Amino acid sequence: MLNHCFLCRNEDLKEMLESSKESLKLEAMKRIVGLIAKGKNASELFPAVVKNVASKNIELKKLVYVYLVRYAEEQQDLALLSISTFQRALKDPNQLIRASALRVLSSIRVPIIVPIMMLSIKEASTDLSPYVRKTAAHAIQKLYSLDPDQKEHLIEVIEKLLKDKSTLVAGSVVMAFEEVCPDRIDLIHKNYRKLCNLLVDVEEWGQVVIIHMLTRYARTQFVSPWREDAVFDENSEKAFYDSEEERRVDQSKPYIMDPDHRLLLRNTKPLLQSRNTAVVMAVSQLYWHLAPKHELSIITKSLVRLLRSHREVQYIVLQNIATMSIQRKGMFEPFMKSFYVRSTDATHIKTLKLEILTNLANEANISTILREFQTYVKSQDKAFAAATIQAIGRCATNISEVTDTCLNGLVLLLSNRDETVVAESVVVIKKLLQTQPSQHSDIIKHMAKLFDNITVSMARASILWLMGEYCEHVPKIAPDVLRKMAKTFTSEEDIVKLQTVNLAAKLYLTNSKQTKLLTQYILNLGKYDQSYDIRDRTRFIRQLIVPNEKSGALSKYARRILMAPKPAPVLQSAFKDRDRFQLGTLSHSLNSQANGYLELSDWPAVAPDQSVRIVEVVEPAGAPVFGKSKPGKSDEKFYSDSEEEEEEEEEGSSSEDSSSSSSSEESESESESEENSDDSNKSSSSQSDSEKKKKTLKNKKLQQQKPDSKDRYWSHAVTKFFLMHIVLSFSNQFVANCRCSLLCLYVFLVCQFDTVSWHVRVSLQASSPVFVPETSRELLHRMTGKGLSAQYRFTRQPCIYGNSMVSLQLTLSNSSDQALENIHISEKSSTGRDIHRFNASGGLRPQASVTVSMGVDFNDSTQAANFQLCTKEDEFSVSIQPAVGELLLPITMSEADFTKEQTILSLCSEIVVFPLN
Repeated sequence: MLNHCFLCRNEDLKEMLESSKESLKLEAMKRIVGLIAKGKNASELFPAVVKNVASKNIELKKLVYVYLVRYAEEQQDLALLSISTFQRALKDPNQLIRASALRVLSSIRVPIIVPIMMLSIKEASTDLSPYVRKTAAHAIQKLYSLDPDQKEHLIEVIEKLLKDKSTLVAGSVVMAFEEVCPDRIDLIHKNYRKLCNLLVDVEEWGQVVIIHMLTRYARTQFVSPWREDAVFDENSEKAFYDSEEERRVDQSKPYIMDPDHRLLLRNTKPLLQSRNTAVVMAVSQLYWHLAPKHELSIITKSLVRLLRSHREVQYIVLQNIATMSIQRKGMFEPFMKSFYVRSTDATHIKTLKLEILTNLANEANISTILREFQTYVKSQDKAFAAATIQAIGRCATNISEVTDTCLNGLVLLLSNRDETVVAESVVVIKKLLQTQPSQHSDIIKHMAKLFDNITVSMARASILWLMGEYCEHVPKIAPDVLRKMAKTFTSEEDIVKLQTVNLAAKLYLTNSKQTKLLTQYILNLGKYDQSYDIRDRTRFIRQLIVPNEKSGALSKYARRILMAPKPAPVLQSAFKDRDRFQLGTLSHSLNSQANGYLELSDWPAVAPDQSVRIVEVVEPAGAPVFGKSKPGKSDEKFYSDSEEEEEEEEEGSSSEDSSSSSSSEESESESESEENSDDSNKSSSSQSDSEKKKKTLKNKKLQQQKPDSKDRYWSHAVTKFFLMHIVLSFSNQFVANCRCSLLCLYVFLVCQFDTVSWHVRVSLQASSPVFVPETSRELLHRMTGKGLSAQYRFTRQPCIYGNSMVSLQLTLSNSSDQALENIHISEKSSTGRDIHRFNASGGLRPQASVTVSMGVDFNDSTQAANFQLCTKEDEFSVSIQPAVGELLLPITMSEADFTKEQTILSLCSEIVVFPLN
């Protein structure tokens, strides 16, 4: 019945998808995506959905792409039919469509389209939108898993994306790097400092990936910071150093941390306050593996804070704390109360907290911890109570001052009603008695009396082992215990039978008169036992202890073999060996190397070359800067020869002065550089013959293109007037105070601009904005817009609609009770302004809102852009007035370039024009 209803629903959705109305298609896709989110199978709708992949409705197209990403791998043949549509969508003006198309294309797991995917990834890696570039980084991993032979080509794309300065791309490309070429550390050198500086602004999961990668990188590039904290044994130091003088020489060379090493630690420290537990854990493991020992305490509070999170988070954090607490007890000792067990904790959480408390135990706090353990032993959770007894045994082994106290407490637990507690107590007592058995023969006797009441196999086997190992201390009790075991031998567990055979053999060697017959009886029972192990052990023991004609020399040493003193077991933490894995990894959690785990390398003995991380800032080639020329200086080329040829060929035909004065401008610009540096003087005097030939050829071309003297004169004057107009635009005060006529301005230009060289920067390197405001400004009030309200904000990102446009984000809201249809910008709008309009909205439901993007070319002016925001029935006049800062492009320049630009502005402000009377 349910299956029939689901099929009927699919038929309804197919009809809606085949409808001619966009609204029905959109509603159908929303339902389908909802089914996918619930885990329902919607693969039967693939043919009907893929028909709408070329829809002009952006919202519908987005949902179609979401569906295709989910089912493209299952329906490869049908998806391949639309591959041309996906390729066209890669050129779509909307960045979301471009990214979705690339995501769908990379989800089609067919080797035949690998070349198409490779080209698409390369194009997307240079896209203007950082969101598309991020999607390209994700596609790299998919393509690599599909065709590993493309590794070299993908590394080239990764190398390019690693240079990307967008925080949106950084995490994704580092993840691609970790998947494709984690061993190519050389790709990180030049981007190391950039990644460290961008780390705080990267999205959370990208931060985790970058931190883990930088941890591995730092272990290969920096020397160990732990040497200054190392503590050597006094005797070994005296034996190591030949003299006191050599010791002083060595101590006079303190460890100096690499600045890049310190940069990583400094930039990751604020992330300890992150709301994402994975980020906090990643920073904690970075400090654990990279930071000096005296700085490790800063991660303690952050890790303890995570214990208030969900149970799953607590489990991972406690595992890592348990590993840390073995080596650094002092880190977590002030927060010992945070590890006290709560009644609401799960068993695995209780066990981990118990492990940490045991690791933190010392002579100062052992009394407090033992009082806690006394409470835990009474817990109804039997597994937790047994783990507590094990912890008490570890404390007794590690701290000799409380060994007797713990042993007496465990003996009291032998009378507990819970068999699990009694059995675990016996096992722990057995381990403790191995350290000093002669002093505790009374405990062995007491345990023998309780033997009949204990039913747990491990506990019974432990008592039998104690009886056999120390039978000389209890010569009267041990044979009686063997007699009881002979009666129940056939019904015991295998582990108990094995210890019974061992007990019989040891008593036969030490007290054969009393136990000879019992031993033969037990050996006969074991000879016909169902277990192979029991029969094998019985045969071995018989040949060892019972001499006969066939017995060899081994039987002579039977007593020394069986009664040899056994070393006391070492009770240690289960997390002792986990430090070989990187903290926070799956391998550390499982205590086994997982697939894809990358081991941390050892610290290098000598620090590698630091210069590999130095990024050379290439200053962009620029035209001359506004300044005065100084004659008498040698010529030096500012532009390259090819640039001069192209510019002079284009400008020489229109103005003789502009073409013929290029060499003078070169000499003027170089005269400034000669003042700053004597070396440039020397280099300018040594030009090659080829450069001189090129100059001669260019001069000939310029001479052929010279107009007559009159045209040259007026062209020169017009050029100067144009330059003066640019200067005037720098200062409104200058324009207000200047009331001279055009003739006066011309006279001024002729007099003043003959010795002025004009420099224009050819290229500037744009950078990402430091701050992007999230607050919006009101464009249309809901009362004025009859329920329609609009807000806008400047995104401060490159506009994808044009280089000269400013990118804006509009939020349209419908506060009325009726739907608003056909919301758009009127075609009659934007007089004097170039506006890229957003696509008309099909409809905005009541109390709903939608976000759209648009671009406006303000023509480098702060004047408002006026346009009409329209609905199906009304038009509303709105305007957007930008602040000066929203029209500026953030750029990156060196300190020298900044000083030059500052000098230019100061020169502009010094020019004063006085009107003539």
